[in-house]
Amino acid sequence: MSFPANAVGQIVDRFCVIVHIRAAGPPEIMHVHGSPSRLPAWRAVHLRDRAAASAMLGPMAMMVGELKVQPAAAIGNVILVTGGGRGIGAATARLAGRYGYTVAINYLANTEAANSVVQEIRSNGGTAIAFAADISHEVEVRKLFQSVDRYLGRIAVLVNNAGIVDRQARVEAMTETRPARILAVNVVGTFLCAREAVLRMSRRHGGSGGAIVNVSSVAARLGSPGEYVDYAASKAAIDTFTLGLAKEVAAEGIRVNAVRPGIIDTEIHASSGDPKRAQHLAGALPLGRAGTADEVAQAILWLASAESSYCSGTIMDVSGAR
Repeated sequence: MSFPANAVGQIVDRFCVIVHIRAAGPPEIMHVHGSPSRLPAWRAVHLRDRAAASAMLGPMAMMVGELKVQPAAAIGNVILVTGGGRGIGAATARLAGRYGYTVAINYLANTEAANSVVQEIRSNGGTAIAFAADISHEVEVRKLFQSVDRYLGRIAVLVNNAGIVDRQARVEAMTETRPARILAVNVVGTFLCAREAVLRMSRRHGGSGGAIVNVSSVAARLGSPGEYVDYAASKAAIDTFTLGLAKEVAAEGIRVNAVRPGIIDTEIHASSGDPKRAQHLAGALPLGRAGTADEVAQAILWLASAESSYCSGTIMDVSGAR
């Protein structure tokens, strides 16, 4: 990102403010590094009075127009979101783009959906590329990370979101191929992507650190009886993997955390045979509604950010008290 030669940078209470001193008219804030949660009033506010602006930001600042606030640690950093073409993954990719990350979107087969997310990020001034890969295959995972290295640079954040579920069934109705497929994607795929991330992030391997956020599910602690015990077991494995890897790489500059979404209104329910499952269960949930992919994305990117710098090995429920 470039700024005019007469732009001035100023640090104000943990925020870096870039102010453009214009020849005519009031100075304009070009960019801010900081946490949006700390500055809720900055979303769309017009301040043309220097005293009011100075009270908020300091003597150099004057704000005009709408200001987009982005986390400082996000700017220019590469984030890889697996399963980023739909649902929680797509919401995370879009929000990461708004925060200033350079976004790598992995998808399996739906090129149109993945490219739609890419185009949305680009239309908002961000940088994004989609990469097709089946994360359950080691060779494809290696190629995925090599492609991200080549076209975007070394990743700083990995969001292990890709996962699958099958139609609702009892255990005695399942054949060998069903749990094998679910474990290959949900567990082995997560391991393989985390391995490649560690090889790039770890100070032991010449990296500068990073963050890994795994997407689990409250099914890991509920078990999903009569629906998909195999899926629940795969997510319980992710919880254990998160705890173990967090301890393994903590001294190497990598934080590893997980989110456990509850009933979230996304396309994944169609795979279980009940596309309206979120709506059907909403009334029985403690908050009286299903969650949204955007709400989970907020949690994921908080765990990826410096705002959660002392969180590692954390498993955060985003489940509406379920």
